[in-house]
Amino acid sequence: MTLQQIRLFGDPVLRRTAEPVTAFDRELRTLVKQLTTTMRAGSGRAGLAAPQIGISARVVVYDYDGKSGHIVNPRLEPSARRVVADEACLSAPGQWWPLERAYAVTARGRDMYGKPVTVRALGVLARVLQHETDHLDGVLFIDHLPAEERERFEAAGS
Repeated sequence: MTLQQIRLFGDPVLRRTAEPVTAFDRELRTLVKQLTTTMRAGSGRAGLAAPQIGISARVVVYDYDGKSGHIVNPRLEPSARRVVADEACLSAPGQWWPLERAYAVTARGRDMYGKPVTVRALGVLARVLQHETDHLDGVLFIDHLPAEERERFEAAGS
């Protein structure tokens, strides 16, 4: 499978809301494989969303701590418990910032064949699913940072 170029912060595609997937066909299966291959080749390797390779589709892939897969048209149910941890993004290489997120999530959606899928995640995997789902809504992890931290992020060269 061909590696795809990861779009970097500043690329307008990262700020657009991705389109819902309606066709569970060969094209979707190819996209899931491209995302997975590209994610695993990246330096972060925990997750990737379709907009990060320039595709407007509500698809995310993940691979963390022995749990890997994909979710099409994900919907998240976050826990009330919040935690702060460092977070990074393949679209901002070399940048790590502390960010508050839900400690646990239940993600519901479909697989590449259209079958229902539910993923329950804690800790880092929950963070990955939240981060990647944000990408589908044109939200970047820096959008969750206080203004002063966003300014430092921008000054760091992203």
